[in-house]
Amino acid sequence: MLLILLSAIILIPSLMGWGKIINGVLTPFTKGVAGYLFSGVFGISIIFTILAFFIPLNGYVEIPAVLIGILFFFKNSLYKEFGSFSKQDLTVIIFAAATIAFSSSFYPFILDHFGYYIPTIKWLTEFGMVKGISNLDLTLGQMSVWQIFQAGLSNFLDPFLRINSILLIIYTVYIIQERNWIQFCFIPFLLLFSQSPSPDLPVIVFSLVVLNEIIKGNSLAGSVFAFSAYVFMIKPTMIWLPLLSFLYSLFIVKSRFTRLLPGLVIIVLFFIKNMYTFGYPVFPVSLPDLGLPWTPNPEILKTSSKFAIQKTYDMQYSYEEIRNFSTLEYIKNWFFLDGIKGKINILFTIILIIFIIFTIIKKNKIITLICISIIIKSIAVLLFSAQYRFFIDVFFVIFFVLFINYFNKKISIVIFSFFSLIFIIFLTAPHILYTYLPSFRPGSFMRKFEMKQLYEPSIYHYHTFNSYKIGNLKFNVSRKYPYNFDTPLPAISEGYIYNNVRAGVFPQMEDETNMHKGFIWKKLTPTQKKEAQKVIHSIENAYQQNNNLHSKYE
Repeated sequence: MLLILLSAIILIPSLMGWGKIINGVLTPFTKGVAGYLFSGVFGISIIFTILAFFIPLNGYVEIPAVLIGILFFFKNSLYKEFGSFSKQDLTVIIFAAATIAFSSSFYPFILDHFGYYIPTIKWLTEFGMVKGISNLDLTLGQMSVWQIFQAGLSNFLDPFLRINSILLIIYTVYIIQERNWIQFCFIPFLLLFSQSPSPDLPVIVFSLVVLNEIIKGNSLAGSVFAFSAYVFMIKPTMIWLPLLSFLYSLFIVKSRFTRLLPGLVIIVLFFIKNMYTFGYPVFPVSLPDLGLPWTPNPEILKTSSKFAIQKTYDMQYSYEEIRNFSTLEYIKNWFFLDGIKGKINILFTIILIIFIIFTIIKKNKIITLICISIIIKSIAVLLFSAQYRFFIDVFFVIFFVLFINYFNKKISIVIFSFFSLIFIIFLTAPHILYTYLPSFRPGSFMRKFEMKQLYEPSIYHYHTFNSYKIGNLKFNVSRKYPYNFDTPLPAISEGYIYNNVRAGVFPQMEDETNMHKGFIWKKLTPTQKKEAQKVIHSIENAYQQNNNLHSKYE
C-alpha cells in the first residue's frame, strides 16, 4: 500500500510534466491538473508504443522518461495547479487514494493477469515489440497499448504492476476538479480491476471522462477524438467511443476534417502495431489478409475462433452443440446460461432497451448519438463473441447518462464509502464471495489479507518450469500450471503447444541469433513431430505426478 502511494507521488508529477510537453503539440480536451495528467498518460503511451518497435522498454527508457517529466513539472511550476483544490477537496482525494491503494495491494485474481498481462509486459521490457509474437502464443498478439504503458514504468517505479491504482487516483482528481460527482460512485466497482494492469479499467474510466466532456459540449472535438482513438487503441471493443466522437465532431461541433487528423494517425498506429505482432490490422480478426509472412497459421486461428464462440456461452456447450443451435436456441441459451453470466446477459438487454426508450423520449442530439454508437458496438460484440466482459462498459455509460443530474457531493461520498467498504470486505474475506456467488469464478482465486500488504502489494511467484527445443526454437513451459507469468522467455503456454502440434505446425525463430526479429510458423518435419510428442508426454507426466493444477496456490 505504502509503495503504491509512493509510486503515485513520483509518477503523478512526472505525468503532469509530460502533459505540459504534449499540450504544446495537441490542445488538451480538459484543463487543470486532470488535463495535464490525461495528456501525460496519452503522450507517454504513444511514445512508448513507437519506441517498442525498436528497443525494449527497460530501465534505460523508464528512468529518462520519468526524470524528463519531473523536470518539466518543476520548471513550469505545475505544482501550483494543486492550489485550485480546497482543503476539503484534498482531504477527499487523500481518503480516496488511501482506499484505492489498500484495495490494490491484494493478490491479483484476474486470470488474464497470468496468461496475458504479465507475459506481454515481460516481452516488452526484455525485447520490445516482437514481430509475429502471436505465432509463439496467440494471446500475445493483442499487446494492448495499456500493457505497453505499464511495461515502460514497471522496471523501477511500478514493479508490482499496479498502474491501474494510480489511474484511479488520477480519475479521482478529475472527478473532484470537474465536480462530476456521479462518477465518484463508480470507483468502488472499479477497485476489482486495480490489482492488475487490466485494460478494462482504463477504457471504462477514459470513456466516462470523454462522455462527460461531450455532454458538457466540449468544443475541442479534435482533441476529444484523438483521446477516443487512444481508448480504442487500448481495447478495440471500445469502437463506439471514437465513433461517437466522430459523429459529435461532424454533427454537433461541425469541426473541420483536419482537426481529426491526430486521431486518425493514432488509429493507423494501432493497425501497424497489430500487423507487426499479429499479422492483421485488428486482433483477433483474420481479415484482411495482407500476405504478411508472420501471420498465424489458419488452423490456429480457426481453433481460436471456435473457442471464442464457446466462451460466448461460458464454455457450457461444445462447439458442435452451438453449431447445431437454431436461431431461437442461440438467443435463449445465451440468456439462460447457468450462473451469474446469464443474469448479466439479461440485465444488459433490459438496460439497453431502457436506454433506447429514454433516448426516444429525450430527443436530444448528443444522447441520440451516444445511443447509436452503443447499439453499433453491442451488435458488433454480439456477432463476434458476446462475452459479458466485452460490454461491461455499457453498464457504466448508460447509468451515467441516465442519472448524471441526480447525484451531489454528499450522496456520492456516502455511496463511495459504503460500496468501497463492501468490496474491501470481499477482498479481505473472499470466501464470502465464492461461497454465496460460486459462478463468479475469479472469486475462487482471491486470497486473504496479509499484513505485508500495508507496505507492498502482494504478488505471486511460480518460477517452476521445464525447457525444451523443437527445430530452432528453445522455449520454456511452466510446470503443472497453464500460464507463463513467471517463466523465463521465450515461454509457450501448454495449451498452444497442443494446438500447434494438432495443426502439424510449430513456431520457429526467424533469426536464431536475434529474438527481436520475431517468429513464424513452419510445418513439423517427421523428426520434429517426435520431438513435439516428447514435449507433450513430459507435460502430461508432470500432471500425473500431481493432479492438482493449482496446488501452488491452494
